[in-house]
Amino acid sequence: MSTGELSDERVTAAVRDATAAPSVHNTQPWRFRYLRSEGVFQVRADFGRTLPHADPDGRALHISCGAALLNLRVALAHRGLRPVTRLLPDPGDPTLLAVVRPSRPEDGGEGGLGALHPAVHRRHTSRLPFTETEIPQALRTALSDAARREGALLDFPGPSHLRWVLQLVEEAEARNRTDRGEAEDLARWTRAGTSDAAAVGDGIPEYAFGPRRFDGRAPVRDFAGTGRVSGRRAATFERHPQVALLSTVKDRPEDWLRAGQAMDRVLLLATLEGLVGSPATQPVEWPDLRWPLRDPVSGRGQVQTVLRLGYGPSGPGTPRRPTGEVLDIRP
Repeated sequence: MSTGELSDERVTAAVRDATAAPSVHNTQPWRFRYLRSEGVFQVRADFGRTLPHADPDGRALHISCGAALLNLRVALAHRGLRPVTRLLPDPGDPTLLAVVRPSRPEDGGEGGLGALHPAVHRRHTSRLPFTETEIPQALRTALSDAARREGALLDFPGPSHLRWVLQLVEEAEARNRTDRGEAEDLARWTRAGTSDAAAVGDGIPEYAFGPRRFDGRAPVRDFAGTGRVSGRRAATFERHPQVALLSTVKDRPEDWLRAGQAMDRVLLLATLEGLVGSPATQPVEWPDLRWPLRDPVSGRGQVQTVLRLGYGPSGPGTPRRPTGEVLDIRP
């Protein structure tokens, strides 16, 4: 049953929560439309905010928008509504990724989504060193269950598989350092200086690069590329990083949206449980490296992203575009 029209203030607050989601290179490739006459939100892709080299097919864009969709659902559930969601509802409109209709709650809401709301604005990507403290098995299971609720798989690779995954990350990083297309993506979406980042409202500001890795095996992207950042320190990262692979059974746009929702749900739950995390997308950006990421024994799933998880300092918040730039309220 529909709740009818929401006030502009409630619509704006829900979208503000949605835009706190993580996105590749902090591109924020989303737009939102609220139709008063229908009482629905539309989540739309902004294809002008793609990474031409790293994401030519728009897979990462869909994952990013899926994360924002999950945050929108959490925001509505937190406000006592049940977000009824349809993915890719109009084949003739590729920018329309999802429609969300806020309805009256039934049976206590949608799977505990509202309980994740305190983490929405606390969650930040951390490119800082984590401790070597092991994530308890019960929490690993809970994180995997969170991904499964969104139609995705979350696996923590065993020792031999983990070594192979870390080698693939290193190979991708090595390629990125000498790849012209990667350099062009970084040049567009990295911000040299906090004032520039605050003014633009997107991208990765210099303060969020984190330290340069002096030692350790943590799969952390170096957003400085081959450039030098004045005053940037070096640090020792984890020697035994804890990594999870997030996969879907198939590899279609709707699966990418599910992967984004699953990734965000995992990260929100991780935040509530005292973990920090950062996506490591380097190897999935190279087709010949993405396929070997799969579990060599089970061979299940299409890997959509690699997540580094653990205990450590939270990363700094990165800029967000004003809500008015991404929200369109229509009669």
